[in-house]
Amino acid sequence: MSLRKRSQRRHRLNRERFEALVAKALSDLPPEFQGRLENIDIVVEEWPAPSQLAEAGLRHPTELLGLYEGIPLGERGAAYSMVPPDRITLFRKSIEAKCWLEDEIEREIKQVVRHEIAHHFGIDDERLEAIEGGG
Repeated sequence: MSLRKRSQRRHRLNRERFEALVAKALSDLPPEFQGRLENIDIVVEEWPAPSQLAEAGLRHPTELLGLYEGIPLGERGAAYSMVPPDRITLFRKSIEAKCWLEDEIEREIKQVVRHEIAHHFGIDDERLEAIEGGG
């Protein structure tokens, strides 16, 4: 850990600022992705619920930064209609626990938004790890 980080307090954002950074991450997506965000809600929660942690196979709330819950676009058949929106949740306190500075929080939000939207497009964690790791 750098001296700068050790000498500073961990940065916290109010909910309004955090949500503004989520909106910015969405508006920074390429137009071809923005146009395909169909029937999906993107929300901010403080922490993941115990059921969300269990679903993700995790034990501690700081381990889950975001979660996609829904039916990926590629799995929506002809019968897909009149269903509740898919949901992408970003967990504010979990993200803040990982980051020290506001610019780190902003980068993490952008990463989490892109990761969860990739799930909306049907890309699983194994494939995402290969893409994100360059492998």
